[in-house]
Amino acid sequence: MNTGLSIKVKGIVQGVGFRPFVYHLAVENGLTGWVLNSSSGVEIQVTGPQAKLDDFAHQLTQNPPPLAKIESILVERVANPPQSFSFEIHESVCNLEDFIPISPDISICDQCLHEMKDPSDRRYRYPFINCTNCGPRFSIIEDIPYDRPKTTMSAFNMCPKCLAEYLDPSNRRFHAQPVACPDCGPQITLEQSGHIIAEKEQALQLARSALRDGKIIALKGLGGYQIVCDANNAESVAQIRGRKKRSDKPFALMTSQISQIEKYAIINDQERNLLLSSQRPIVLLQKKSGTNLPESIAPGQATLGFMLPNTPLHHLLLEPETDFPEVFVMTSGNMSEEPIAYKDDDARQRLESIVDLFLLHNRPIHMRVDDSVTRVINSRPFILRRARGFAPDFLPFHFSSQSIFAAGAELKNSFCLTRDDQAYLSHHIGDLENIETLQSYEEGIAHYEKLFRIHPQIMVCDLHPDYLSTRYANARAEQEQKPLYFVQHHHAHLAACLAENNHLSNDPVIGICFDGTGYGSDQAIWGGEVLIGSYRQFVRRFHLKYVPLPGGDLSIRNPARMALAQLWSCGFEWQPEFACTQALCMEERTVLRIQLEKQINSPLTSSMGRLFDAASAFIGIRQHVNYEGQAAIEMENIIAQGENSYYPFKIGQSDLDPAPMWERLIHDYLSGIPQATLAARFHNSIAQLVLRVCQKVREEESLSKVALSGGVWQNRVLLTYTLQLLQEADFEVIWHSQVPTNDGGIAYGQACIAANVHQITES
Repeated sequence: MNTGLSIKVKGIVQGVGFRPFVYHLAVENGLTGWVLNSSSGVEIQVTGPQAKLDDFAHQLTQNPPPLAKIESILVERVANPPQSFSFEIHESVCNLEDFIPISPDISICDQCLHEMKDPSDRRYRYPFINCTNCGPRFSIIEDIPYDRPKTTMSAFNMCPKCLAEYLDPSNRRFHAQPVACPDCGPQITLEQSGHIIAEKEQALQLARSALRDGKIIALKGLGGYQIVCDANNAESVAQIRGRKKRSDKPFALMTSQISQIEKYAIINDQERNLLLSSQRPIVLLQKKSGTNLPESIAPGQATLGFMLPNTPLHHLLLEPETDFPEVFVMTSGNMSEEPIAYKDDDARQRLESIVDLFLLHNRPIHMRVDDSVTRVINSRPFILRRARGFAPDFLPFHFSSQSIFAAGAELKNSFCLTRDDQAYLSHHIGDLENIETLQSYEEGIAHYEKLFRIHPQIMVCDLHPDYLSTRYANARAEQEQKPLYFVQHHHAHLAACLAENNHLSNDPVIGICFDGTGYGSDQAIWGGEVLIGSYRQFVRRFHLKYVPLPGGDLSIRNPARMALAQLWSCGFEWQPEFACTQALCMEERTVLRIQLEKQINSPLTSSMGRLFDAASAFIGIRQHVNYEGQAAIEMENIIAQGENSYYPFKIGQSDLDPAPMWERLIHDYLSGIPQATLAARFHNSIAQLVLRVCQKVREEESLSKVALSGGVWQNRVLLTYTLQLLQEADFEVIWHSQVPTNDGGIAYGQACIAANVHQITES
């Protein structure tokens, strides 16, 4: 007796080969019925013997396609199923209010790579080869369901051969929406001075010749333009720095093979897996000593950011060959502080002064997505910039709530939208400090809301009134008459860490939230915070003692000023032997002292990031910075191994006073202790301070769960040692992995807090 099953699958199940998988599974089990894509996922109707139906349901759950991410499967028995004589794949059904998660862009798979290198294959050396297991997704989709007419491939009509593959359930290109070949798909061109000088294979070969000759190329990648040159050509690297106005910030590197990366960096198993993953992120790796790469690739760094090719075009462009460069700069196609270029005309205009040639193609990019940046800490992936390959993959949202829009922070901005039990933390937007990035922010919000059918009923933003993200949320809440919640910056850091680690209750934990800048509820600049809190509320139990930030951003850009402000605040003289004293002339020091004494344009800060800046400047590492965190990064990179000494802090009623630390650091500095040792002792001091305050809170509140969040925890030395100390003292420690610990994770925390606070408000 045949019975039936009606199955609804939700999650990332479109564009990942799910329907052909279901088709083959049904045919193998001798079942009849159908499968289709809907706006909410995949729907299946199967009929057959009960035992076969049970096998089908089990395999569906246990062995889905590798790129699928199943959120839920609803299985219902059908007593009198409709009669059918075969199993079929039906046309997609669209309900305008339903939605499905969308797969991130996936790097080229091994099968496609093999075909691209096979002279007998019809897609031999075709730069846009793809299948259901790989290729563009998020960057080309315009709307759901994920079908070709709703992607930027809609303008390319499939040739008979591609159409046959597309319609064949036994082919791995069955309903692969970007499927194409040299006869019907996108093509590459090489442009110089606004004119096409070559097409197809000739364009590729001329581009390779140009790279060999030291030229700089703008390459249209998967989610935007990249600037490329031979990484061993110091003159070309210097030209990019000058033209891009990027003086010190490290460049990302790309090689065609992992064996080439091993010539320049140390790779452990976890880092190897991350490099080879389908996301193909940039991975920060320990630099080998004695490499011949120019120092200008990553000035003052002990790490190099490497990635492997993620598209067929990257593979072809970087193909190994005798006398051809093996390492390439592969940096974002933009001027410093601007969003990455992704539209052709805009790229031509913005990048013309930077590059010599443009290697582009005629497949439009609908949504710009920069490269993701990761590293490995304690054998876990640690995402620093969440973008290509990871976004828009959803995060769990554990709270019953109406849909929420969370505006995020100002630096390293991402926004977050929620629907049901899913949170969509956007791809990396950038620093919201100019109109170009604001436009990119607004474009991204509109696209996510359309794609995921989200109509937010609750708005949430940072406390800071002047953030562009705050202004956007404020204006929109007023216009749409929606409730708006303001969330303190470090509370959002704490909540993001709790949610990522599936902390489902509102039981309080100890939150160690260390970063550079966060607007406090007392209108001071916070950043060295020990919180006791949950999603709904927090208490600021300890914080670094307030010190003036003379000149505001001027001191952030000039750590020497911050070092002298710290010394002044702690009652120490500016001795002429100090490196930070020597960094400022007499007139500058005089003005600085007046600012401090008369409190002129000197807001108070408890920032741990600024304390790191001050320590770096004091021991003579970095007196002026050209990008955020530079002083701290360069100090981390010189740390002496095996140093266990540390300096004390005075723990007051609520203040964490660094004066004892400065007293000992000054003594060691004047005694001629090497910089590397001083840097190590400073890092040890912060880790020991965290241990002491956590022990004190545990004694007071009987809390033993500690959450580490904030940009300072990007410091691998500090995080690793702090974890060791806390775990040895029997604390349960949680920290970030998939959600950036920096401000890129703030929006996720804001959304979690808003959902909980709104529940209280409504009740």
